[in-house]
Amino acid sequence: VPVRRLAPLAGRVYGRRWLVLLLFSLLGFAQGLVWNSWGPIQNSARLAFGFSGWDIALLVFWGPIGFAPCFFFMWLMDKKGLRVTVLLTSSLMVLGAGLRCVPVSDLEIRKKLIHGGQLLNGLAGPTVMNAAPFLSTTWFSPDERATATAIASLLNYLGAAGAFLVGPLVVPSPNGTSHLSLLSQSNNEHIKDRIEAVLYAEFGMVSLIFSAALAYFPSRPPFPPSVAAASQRLSYRRSFCRLLSNFRFLMVALAYAIPLGVFSGWSGVLDLILTPVHVSQVDAGWIGFWSIVGGCVVGIAMARFADFIRGMLKFILLLLLSGATLASTWFTLTCLTSVTHLPLTTATLYTSCILLGIFLNSSVPIFFELFVETVYPVPEGITCGVVTFLSNVFMGVLLFFLTFYHTEFSWFNWCLPGSCLLSLLLILCFRESYDRLYLDVVVSV
Repeated sequence: VPVRRLAPLAGRVYGRRWLVLLLFSLLGFAQGLVWNSWGPIQNSARLAFGFSGWDIALLVFWGPIGFAPCFFFMWLMDKKGLRVTVLLTSSLMVLGAGLRCVPVSDLEIRKKLIHGGQLLNGLAGPTVMNAAPFLSTTWFSPDERATATAIASLLNYLGAAGAFLVGPLVVPSPNGTSHLSLLSQSNNEHIKDRIEAVLYAEFGMVSLIFSAALAYFPSRPPFPPSVAAASQRLSYRRSFCRLLSNFRFLMVALAYAIPLGVFSGWSGVLDLILTPVHVSQVDAGWIGFWSIVGGCVVGIAMARFADFIRGMLKFILLLLLSGATLASTWFTLTCLTSVTHLPLTTATLYTSCILLGIFLNSSVPIFFELFVETVYPVPEGITCGVVTFLSNVFMGVLLFFLTFYHTEFSWFNWCLPGSCLLSLLLILCFRESYDRLYLDVVVSV
Protein backbone atom coordinates (compact mmCIF):
# COMPACT_ATOMS: atom_id res chain seq x y z
CA VAL A 1 0.00 0.00 0.00
CA PRO A 2 1.58 3.33 -0.98
CA VAL A 3 2.20 5.60 1.98
CA ARG A 4 2.58 9.34 1.78
CA ARG A 5 4.25 11.27 4.62
CA LEU A 6 2.48 14.46 5.57
CA ALA A 7 2.81 17.06 8.24
CA PRO A 8 0.68 16.33 11.31
CA LEU A 9 -2.97 16.91 10.46
CA ALA A 10 -4.00 20.41 11.46
CA GLY A 11 -7.18 19.59 13.32
CA ARG A 12 -9.45 22.25 14.68
CA VAL A 13 -8.64 23.41 18.21
CA TYR A 14 -10.67 25.77 20.36
CA GLY A 15 -9.55 28.39 22.86
CA ARG A 16 -12.01 26.98 25.38
CA ARG A 17 -9.77 23.89 25.69
CA TRP A 18 -7.70 25.79 28.24
CA LEU A 19 -10.79 26.49 30.37
CA VAL A 20 -11.71 22.79 30.28
CA LEU A 21 -8.13 21.91 31.25
CA LEU A 22 -8.19 24.48 34.08
CA LEU A 23 -11.44 23.14 35.57
CA PHE A 24 -10.27 19.55 35.42
CA SER A 25 -6.87 20.44 36.89
CA LEU A 26 -8.48 22.34 39.76
CA LEU A 27 -10.67 19.32 40.47
CA GLY A 28 -7.57 17.13 40.63
CA PHE A 29 -5.84 19.70 42.85
CA ALA A 30 -8.74 19.71 45.31
CA GLN A 31 -8.92 15.91 45.41
CA GLY A 32 -5.21 15.63 46.21
CA LEU A 33 -5.47 18.36 48.86
CA VAL A 34 -8.37 16.66 50.65
CA TRP A 35 -6.74 13.20 50.41
CA ASN A 36 -3.51 14.41 52.04
CA SER A 37 -5.16 16.55 54.72
CA TRP A 38 -4.26 14.36 57.68
CA GLY A 39 -0.75 13.01 57.13
CA PRO A 40 1.07 16.35 57.47
CA ILE A 41 -0.79 17.19 60.71
CA GLN A 42 -0.99 13.70 62.17
CA ASN A 43 0.41 14.78 65.57
CA SER A 44 -2.20 17.54 65.90
CA ALA A 45 -5.01 15.24 64.71
CA ARG A 46 -4.10 12.66 67.33
CA LEU A 47 -4.56 15.25 70.08
CA ALA A 48 -7.67 16.97 68.69
CA PHE A 49 -9.71 13.93 67.57
CA GLY A 50 -8.07 11.06 69.41
CA PHE A 51 -6.73 9.45 66.24
CA SER A 52 -4.32 6.56 66.63
CA GLY A 53 -1.45 5.62 64.33
CA TRP A 54 -3.81 3.08 62.77
CA ASP A 55 -6.38 5.85 62.11
CA ILE A 56 -3.79 8.07 60.38
CA ALA A 57 -2.68 5.21 58.14
CA LEU A 58 -6.33 4.36 57.37
CA LEU A 59 -7.16 7.95 56.45
CA VAL A 60 -4.46 7.76 53.78
CA PHE A 61 -5.50 4.20 52.92
CA TRP A 62 -8.98 5.37 51.85
CA GLY A 63 -7.31 6.78 48.72
CA PRO A 64 -6.35 3.41 47.22
CA ILE A 65 -9.54 1.81 48.60
CA GLY A 66 -11.48 4.40 46.56
CA PHE A 67 -10.08 2.79 43.41
CA ALA A 68 -12.20 -0.33 43.94
CA PRO A 69 -14.91 0.93 41.49
CA CYS A 70 -12.21 2.17 39.09
CA PHE A 71 -13.53 0.07 36.21
CA PHE A 72 -16.99 1.59 36.56
CA PHE A 73 -15.57 5.09 36.12
CA MET A 74 -13.56 3.89 33.11
CA TRP A 75 -16.74 2.50 31.55
CA LEU A 76 -18.63 5.71 32.34
CA MET A 77 -15.95 7.85 30.74
CA ASP A 78 -15.85 5.66 27.65
CA LYS A 79 -19.64 5.55 27.21
CA LYS A 80 -20.90 8.88 28.57
CA GLY A 81 -17.92 11.20 28.10
CA LEU A 82 -16.09 13.59 30.36
CA ARG A 83 -18.95 15.82 31.52
CA VAL A 84 -21.02 13.12 33.20
CA THR A 85 -17.93 11.54 34.75
CA VAL A 86 -16.56 14.84 36.05
CA LEU A 87 -19.91 15.91 37.53
CA LEU A 88 -20.33 12.58 39.34
CA THR A 89 -16.76 12.78 40.63
CA SER A 90 -17.06 16.35 41.86
CA SER A 91 -20.40 15.62 43.58
CA LEU A 92 -18.76 12.77 45.52
CA MET A 93 -16.01 15.16 46.56
CA VAL A 94 -18.52 17.76 47.75
CA LEU A 95 -20.38 15.16 49.81
CA GLY A 96 -17.15 13.79 51.26
CA ALA A 97 -15.76 17.21 52.19
CA GLY A 98 -19.12 18.09 53.75
CA LEU A 99 -19.19 14.96 55.91
CA ARG A 100 -15.86 15.92 57.46
CA CYS A 101 -17.34 19.26 58.56
CA VAL A 102 -20.43 17.95 60.37
CA PRO A 103 -20.20 19.45 63.90
CA VAL A 104 -20.77 16.40 66.11
CA SER A 105 -19.64 16.56 69.74
CA ASP A 106 -19.20 12.80 70.07
CA LEU A 107 -15.62 12.13 68.97
CA GLU A 108 -16.31 8.54 67.92
CA ILE A 109 -19.10 9.63 65.57
CA ARG A 110 -16.97 12.51 64.31
CA LYS A 111 -14.12 10.12 63.51
CA LYS A 112 -16.49 7.89 61.55
CA LEU A 113 -17.78 10.86 59.56
CA ILE A 114 -14.22 11.94 58.77
CA HIS A 115 -13.34 8.42 57.62
CA GLY A 116 -16.50 8.35 55.48
CA GLY A 117 -15.61 11.71 53.93
CA GLN A 118 -12.12 10.49 53.09
CA LEU A 119 -13.60 7.39 51.43
CA LEU A 120 -15.93 9.47 49.24
CA ASN A 121 -13.01 11.67 48.25
CA GLY A 122 -11.03 8.53 47.44
CA LEU A 123 -13.82 7.46 45.06
CA ALA A 124 -12.99 10.57 43.00
CA GLY A 125 -9.43 9.33 42.50
CA PRO A 126 -10.05 7.14 39.42
CA THR A 127 -11.32 10.09 37.38
CA VAL A 128 -8.79 12.76 38.37
CA MET A 129 -5.87 10.35 37.91
CA ASN A 130 -7.03 8.51 34.77
CA ALA A 131 -8.75 11.06 32.57
CA ALA A 132 -5.80 13.34 31.75
CA PRO A 133 -4.71 11.55 28.50
CA PHE A 134 -8.37 11.21 27.44
CA LEU A 135 -8.89 14.95 27.94
CA SER A 136 -5.69 15.89 26.11
CA THR A 137 -6.51 13.68 23.11
CA THR A 138 -10.11 14.97 22.96
CA TRP A 139 -9.28 18.68 23.14
CA PHE A 140 -5.62 19.25 22.18
CA SER A 141 -3.56 18.96 19.00
CA PRO A 142 -0.72 16.38 18.78
CA ASP A 143 1.96 18.98 19.57
CA GLU A 144 0.18 19.94 22.83
CA ARG A 145 -0.99 16.56 24.09
CA ALA A 146 1.90 15.68 26.40
CA THR A 147 1.85 19.15 27.95
CA ALA A 148 -1.91 18.99 28.58
CA THR A 149 -1.55 15.49 30.04
CA ALA A 150 1.19 16.73 32.37
CA ILE A 151 -0.84 19.68 33.63
CA ALA A 152 -4.04 17.68 34.14
CA SER A 153 -2.34 14.77 35.90
CA LEU A 154 0.26 16.63 38.00
CA LEU A 155 -2.14 19.16 39.52
CA ASN A 156 -3.49 16.29 41.63
CA TYR A 157 0.00 15.84 43.07
CA LEU A 158 0.30 19.59 43.55
CA GLY A 159 -2.85 19.45 45.68
CA ALA A 160 -1.20 16.85 47.89
CA ALA A 161 1.81 19.18 48.11
CA GLY A 162 -0.50 22.02 49.14
CA ALA A 163 -1.63 19.93 52.10
CA PHE A 164 2.00 19.68 53.24
CA LEU A 165 2.13 23.47 53.22
CA VAL A 166 -1.34 24.47 54.48
CA GLY A 167 -1.74 21.91 57.26
CA PRO A 168 1.44 22.51 59.32
CA LEU A 169 1.32 26.31 58.84
CA VAL A 170 -2.33 26.71 59.84
CA VAL A 171 -2.63 23.99 62.48
CA PRO A 172 -0.34 24.33 65.55
CA SER A 173 1.72 21.31 66.46
CA PRO A 174 1.44 19.83 69.96
CA ASN A 175 5.14 18.98 70.10
CA GLY A 176 6.42 22.52 70.25
CA THR A 177 7.67 22.69 66.68
CA SER A 178 5.12 25.11 65.26
CA HIS A 179 6.29 28.51 64.03
CA LEU A 180 3.02 30.18 64.88
CA SER A 181 2.86 33.02 67.36
CA LEU A 182 -0.11 31.33 69.00
CA LEU A 183 2.00 28.41 70.17
CA SER A 184 1.34 29.18 73.83
CA GLN A 185 -2.41 28.71 73.22
CA SER A 186 -1.99 25.38 71.42
CA ASN A 187 -4.32 23.41 73.62
CA ASN A 188 -6.70 20.73 72.50
CA GLU A 189 -9.61 23.02 71.62
CA HIS A 190 -7.46 25.54 69.79
CA ILE A 191 -5.85 22.86 67.63
CA LYS A 192 -9.26 21.34 66.91
CA ASP A 193 -10.65 24.74 65.85
CA ARG A 194 -7.76 25.28 63.44
CA ILE A 195 -8.23 21.84 61.90
CA GLU A 196 -11.94 22.52 61.45
CA ALA A 197 -11.11 25.84 59.77
CA VAL A 198 -9.02 23.92 57.24
CA LEU A 199 -11.85 21.42 56.69
CA TYR A 200 -14.39 24.21 56.08
CA ALA A 201 -12.05 25.97 53.66
CA GLU A 202 -11.54 22.76 51.67
CA PHE A 203 -15.29 22.16 51.57
CA GLY A 204 -15.84 25.66 50.19
CA MET A 205 -13.19 25.18 47.50
CA VAL A 206 -14.60 21.82 46.38
CA SER A 207 -18.14 23.25 46.24
CA LEU A 208 -16.95 26.17 44.11
CA ILE A 209 -15.23 23.86 41.60
CA PHE A 210 -18.33 21.66 41.39
CA SER A 211 -20.49 24.72 40.67
CA ALA A 212 -18.13 25.85 37.90
CA ALA A 213 -18.09 22.37 36.31
CA LEU A 214 -21.89 22.19 36.51
CA ALA A 215 -22.15 25.55 34.74
CA TYR A 216 -19.68 24.70 31.97
CA PHE A 217 -17.77 21.50 31.25
CA PRO A 218 -18.52 20.04 27.78
CA SER A 219 -17.74 16.42 26.99
CA ARG A 220 -15.97 17.14 23.70
CA PRO A 221 -15.39 19.95 21.16
CA PRO A 222 -17.63 20.30 18.10
CA PHE A 223 -14.81 19.11 15.83
CA PRO A 224 -11.87 16.84 16.80
CA PRO A 225 -8.35 18.33 16.99
CA SER A 226 -6.55 15.42 15.27
CA VAL A 227 -6.95 12.17 13.35
CA ALA A 228 -6.41 10.14 16.53
CA ALA A 229 -9.17 12.03 18.34
CA ALA A 230 -11.63 11.27 15.53
CA SER A 231 -10.66 7.64 15.02
CA GLN A 232 -12.70 4.64 16.11
CA ARG A 233 -11.61 3.01 19.38
CA LEU A 234 -11.93 -0.53 20.63
CA SER A 235 -14.94 -1.57 22.69
CA TYR A 236 -14.74 -1.86 26.47
CA ARG A 237 -14.47 -5.66 26.38
CA ARG A 238 -11.98 -5.83 23.52
CA SER A 239 -9.86 -3.17 25.22
CA PHE A 240 -9.34 -5.32 28.30
CA CYS A 241 -8.52 -8.35 26.17
CA ARG A 242 -5.96 -6.30 24.26
CA LEU A 243 -4.38 -4.92 27.44
CA LEU A 244 -4.15 -8.23 29.30
CA SER A 245 -2.66 -10.02 26.30
CA ASN A 246 -0.07 -7.33 25.53
CA PHE A 247 3.18 -8.30 27.28
CA ARG A 248 4.81 -4.96 26.47
CA PHE A 249 1.96 -3.08 28.11
CA LEU A 250 2.09 -5.25 31.24
CA MET A 251 5.82 -4.60 31.47
CA VAL A 252 5.53 -0.81 31.32
CA ALA A 253 2.42 -0.87 33.55
CA LEU A 254 4.39 -2.58 36.32
CA ALA A 255 7.25 -0.15 35.76
CA TYR A 256 4.81 2.65 36.58
CA ALA A 257 2.63 1.03 39.22
CA ILE A 258 5.28 -0.32 41.59
CA PRO A 259 7.44 2.79 42.26
CA LEU A 260 4.59 5.30 42.02
CA GLY A 261 2.40 3.22 44.33
CA VAL A 262 5.18 2.89 46.88
CA PHE A 263 6.06 6.59 46.65
CA SER A 264 2.42 7.70 47.02
CA GLY A 265 1.99 5.65 50.19
CA TRP A 266 5.35 6.81 51.53
CA SER A 267 4.67 10.52 50.91
CA GLY A 268 1.19 10.24 52.44
CA VAL A 269 2.70 9.30 55.83
CA LEU A 270 5.95 11.27 55.46
CA ASP A 271 5.50 13.02 58.80
CA LEU A 272 5.03 9.62 60.48
CA ILE A 273 8.26 8.36 58.90
CA LEU A 274 10.37 11.43 59.73
CA THR A 275 9.19 11.81 63.34
CA PRO A 276 11.54 9.04 64.67
CA VAL A 277 14.55 10.90 63.20
CA HIS A 278 13.50 14.05 65.09
CA VAL A 279 12.17 16.03 62.12
CA SER A 280 9.44 18.47 63.13
CA GLN A 281 5.94 18.48 61.66
CA VAL A 282 6.62 21.81 59.90
CA ASP A 283 9.92 20.62 58.41
CA ALA A 284 8.32 17.38 57.23
CA GLY A 285 5.58 19.43 55.60
CA TRP A 286 8.07 21.62 53.75
CA ILE A 287 10.04 18.56 52.60
CA GLY A 288 6.90 16.95 51.20
CA PHE A 289 5.77 20.22 49.64
CA TRP A 290 8.96 20.99 47.74
CA SER A 291 9.45 17.39 46.61
CA ILE A 292 6.03 17.35 44.91
CA VAL A 293 6.21 20.92 43.58
CA GLY A 294 9.61 20.19 42.05
CA GLY A 295 8.20 17.09 40.40
CA CYS A 296 5.26 19.02 38.96
CA VAL A 297 7.46 21.78 37.50
CA VAL A 298 9.99 19.36 36.00
CA GLY A 299 7.20 17.06 34.78
CA ILE A 300 5.50 19.83 32.80
CA ALA A 301 8.88 20.90 31.39
CA MET A 302 9.67 17.29 30.39
CA ALA A 303 6.26 16.92 28.75
CA ARG A 304 6.77 20.13 26.79
CA PHE A 305 10.16 18.78 25.66
CA ALA A 306 8.47 15.53 24.60
CA ASP A 307 5.96 17.52 22.52
CA PHE A 308 8.78 19.24 20.63
CA ILE A 309 11.04 16.19 20.21
CA ARG A 310 8.85 13.16 19.68
CA GLY A 311 9.88 9.54 20.10
CA MET A 312 11.99 10.18 23.23
CA LEU A 313 9.66 8.89 25.95
CA LYS A 314 11.74 5.82 26.86
CA PHE A 315 14.96 7.83 27.04
CA ILE A 316 13.34 10.43 29.33
CA LEU A 317 12.01 7.69 31.62
CA LEU A 318 15.42 6.04 31.87
CA LEU A 319 16.96 9.33 33.03
CA LEU A 320 14.20 10.00 35.57
CA LEU A 321 14.18 6.49 37.05
CA SER A 322 17.97 6.42 37.35
CA GLY A 323 17.82 9.64 39.34
CA ALA A 324 14.97 8.30 41.49
CA THR A 325 16.94 5.15 42.33
CA LEU A 326 19.99 7.15 43.44
CA ALA A 327 17.95 9.69 45.44
CA SER A 328 15.87 7.05 47.26
CA THR A 329 18.99 5.05 48.12
CA TRP A 330 20.61 8.19 49.54
CA PHE A 331 17.55 8.94 51.69
CA THR A 332 17.28 5.38 53.00
CA LEU A 333 20.96 5.18 53.92
CA THR A 334 20.79 8.60 55.58
CA CYS A 335 17.96 7.44 57.85
CA LEU A 336 20.19 4.50 58.92
CA THR A 337 22.79 6.89 60.27
CA SER A 338 23.69 4.58 63.19
CA VAL A 339 24.79 1.96 60.63
CA THR A 340 26.05 4.02 57.68
CA HIS A 341 27.33 7.03 59.69
CA LEU A 342 26.07 9.36 56.98
CA PRO A 343 25.24 12.88 58.21
CA LEU A 344 21.57 13.12 59.17
CA THR A 345 20.72 16.79 58.76
CA THR A 346 17.74 18.76 57.59
CA ALA A 347 19.69 19.73 54.47
CA THR A 348 20.38 16.12 53.46
CA LEU A 349 16.77 15.08 54.10
CA TYR A 350 15.47 18.06 52.13
CA THR A 351 17.79 17.37 49.19
CA SER A 352 17.21 13.61 48.93
CA CYS A 353 13.41 13.85 49.34
CA ILE A 354 13.07 16.75 46.90
CA LEU A 355 15.18 14.97 44.28
CA LEU A 356 13.15 11.79 44.75
CA GLY A 357 9.89 13.69 44.31
CA ILE A 358 11.18 15.50 41.23
CA PHE A 359 12.31 12.33 39.48
CA LEU A 360 9.24 10.19 40.28
CA ASN A 361 6.44 12.75 40.00
CA SER A 362 7.76 14.15 36.74
CA SER A 363 7.68 10.66 35.22
CA VAL A 364 3.87 10.37 35.57
CA PRO A 365 2.78 12.23 32.38
CA ILE A 366 5.61 10.62 30.38
CA PHE A 367 4.37 7.19 31.48
CA PHE A 368 0.78 8.10 30.58
CA GLU A 369 1.75 9.15 27.07
CA LEU A 370 3.80 5.97 26.62
CA PHE A 371 0.87 3.80 27.76
CA VAL A 372 -1.49 5.34 25.23
CA GLU A 373 1.02 5.14 22.39
CA THR A 374 1.79 1.49 23.15
CA VAL A 375 -1.77 0.12 23.11
CA TYR A 376 -3.60 2.50 20.73
CA PRO A 377 -6.52 2.21 19.72
CA VAL A 378 -7.49 1.20 23.26
CA PRO A 379 -9.30 4.24 24.79
CA GLU A 380 -7.07 6.44 26.93
CA GLY A 381 -9.31 6.30 29.99
CA ILE A 382 -9.32 2.50 30.08
CA THR A 383 -5.55 2.26 29.58
CA CYS A 384 -4.68 4.73 32.33
CA GLY A 385 -7.40 3.34 34.56
CA VAL A 386 -5.79 -0.08 34.56
CA VAL A 387 -2.31 1.23 35.40
CA THR A 388 -3.48 3.61 38.15
CA PHE A 389 -5.56 0.77 39.60
CA LEU A 390 -2.41 -1.35 39.74
CA SER A 391 -0.52 1.53 41.33
CA ASN A 392 -3.15 1.90 44.03
CA VAL A 393 -3.11 -1.86 44.62
CA PHE A 394 0.61 -1.65 45.42
CA MET A 395 0.02 1.46 47.50
CA GLY A 396 -2.81 -0.25 49.36
CA VAL A 397 -0.74 -3.35 50.10
CA LEU A 398 2.06 -1.19 51.47
CA LEU A 399 -0.26 0.86 53.68
CA PHE A 400 -1.99 -2.33 54.81
CA PHE A 401 1.31 -3.62 56.18
CA LEU A 402 1.94 -0.18 57.67
CA THR A 403 -1.19 -0.48 59.80
CA PHE A 404 0.47 -3.44 61.53
CA TYR A 405 4.15 -2.46 61.40
CA HIS A 406 4.10 1.25 62.24
CA THR A 407 6.68 1.34 65.02
CA GLU A 408 9.76 0.96 62.81
CA PHE A 409 10.07 2.27 59.23
CA SER A 410 13.38 1.07 57.79
CA TRP A 411 11.54 -1.64 55.83
CA PHE A 412 9.24 1.04 54.37
CA ASN A 413 12.19 3.19 53.30
CA TRP A 414 13.95 0.25 51.61
CA CYS A 415 10.86 -0.31 49.46
CA LEU A 416 11.63 2.97 47.66
CA PRO A 417 15.03 2.17 46.07
CA GLY A 418 13.96 -1.42 45.42
CA SER A 419 10.86 -0.36 43.49
CA CYS A 420 12.73 2.34 41.53
CA LEU A 421 15.49 -0.11 40.52
CA LEU A 422 12.95 -2.70 39.38
CA SER A 423 11.13 -0.08 37.30
CA LEU A 424 14.40 1.04 35.73
CA LEU A 425 15.20 -2.53 34.65
CA LEU A 426 11.72 -2.99 33.16
CA ILE A 427 11.96 0.21 31.11
CA LEU A 428 15.44 -0.75 29.97
CA CYS A 429 14.04 -3.98 28.50
CA PHE A 430 10.92 -2.30 27.07
CA ARG A 431 10.59 -1.85 23.28
CA GLU A 432 8.77 1.42 22.62
CA SER A 433 6.31 2.16 19.79
CA TYR A 434 4.24 5.19 18.85
CA ASP A 435 1.05 3.92 17.23
CA ARG A 436 -1.14 6.97 17.95
CA LEU A 437 1.53 9.42 16.81
CA TYR A 438 2.03 7.36 13.64
CA LEU A 439 -1.64 7.79 12.78
CA ASP A 440 -1.41 11.56 13.18
CA VAL A 441 1.80 11.93 11.17
CA VAL A 442 1.60 9.22 8.49
CA VAL A 443 -1.61 9.08 6.44
CA SER A 444 -2.22 6.00 4.25
CA VAL A 445 -3.64 6.66 0.80
